[in-house]
Amino acid sequence: MDKELNTDIKAALLSIGSAQVDKSLLPDKLESKATAGPGAGGSSIFLKSGNQRVRLTINDASPLRVVPEDEHVVVLKNDDVVARGVLERPLCHCPEQAYITLSEKCVYDCQFCPVPKMHGGVKDSAKVIQMVEEAYATGELKAISFTSGIAVSPKKEVQRAVSIIKQLTSEYDLPIGVSVYPTTGSSEELYSAGACEIKYNVETMDPELFRRFCPDLSLYTILDALDTAVNVFGKNRVSSNFIIGLGESDETVRKGIKLLTNRCIIPILRPISPHPLRKNVKITRPDSARLLKLGSMLKDMLDHESLCVDKSRTMCLLCTGCDLTPHKDI
Repeated sequence: MDKELNTDIKAALLSIGSAQVDKSLLPDKLESKATAGPGAGGSSIFLKSGNQRVRLTINDASPLRVVPEDEHVVVLKNDDVVARGVLERPLCHCPEQAYITLSEKCVYDCQFCPVPKMHGGVKDSAKVIQMVEEAYATGELKAISFTSGIAVSPKKEVQRAVSIIKQLTSEYDLPIGVSVYPTTGSSEELYSAGACEIKYNVETMDPELFRRFCPDLSLYTILDALDTAVNVFGKNRVSSNFIIGLGESDETVRKGIKLLTNRCIIPILRPISPHPLRKNVKITRPDSARLLKLGSMLKDMLDHESLCVDKSRTMCLLCTGCDLTPHKDI
């Protein structure tokens, strides 16, 4: 297929991160709404061609347009075809997964994240189990993944995740991944409940930026928890979102990747965009050249530590839509 997704094309699309989407392409089953993290509140589509996938937020002001073409869709920029592919159906949040946000609210006020300002709901176990059942009924479900804000406390979020995981493991033979804020003993509790992968997000490895953007959290607590998680879950089963675009230098990214990979933690380099609810926060989405440079750097360091992203079974490293992912895109 001409203009099939490849590394350079995906990097170019990710550098923009959004697209206008022809309304005829948006029956409910093809549109996904984010409920967690910096992209919360936005709707998006997933484009796939070949073995690669990209997620684009729906934005009527974007320079990209997604329009139908026979049985495919094309991505246009200034009427030039940038990419061709098909739209994938998200099950819960993304294709092939029930990726569910347990609490769509947060008592912490990370400055890049709109969730604290959105006052979302909290899903009870019955709702979560119903969502998994509906995703499983499609015949496309490959994994169950959970993330969460902090409705009351990190400990209560971990306890709720543990309870739900125990219920699901008795019904489904599927890998389960979890991304929450760590607590003392959270890795051991989640692993014992049946989770096979864990993600604790460092957000940034620049301590000054971390203090500025995440004043309620502790980078060192997260790093200590990641070390424990590797001992509990094992190699290739622990990851961490590392935001790109908060003002960090490439050298800071390099040192951060090295520190994490040396500890057998897989960094996920996540390009960020400003959110309307955080319009006073200075954020710059990385361009394609920077994404390619940092992605190649990450791949080299993963290879040096014999870390294999393509062994991941859940969450962002299975999806790959939001990031330039080593061993899959690079």
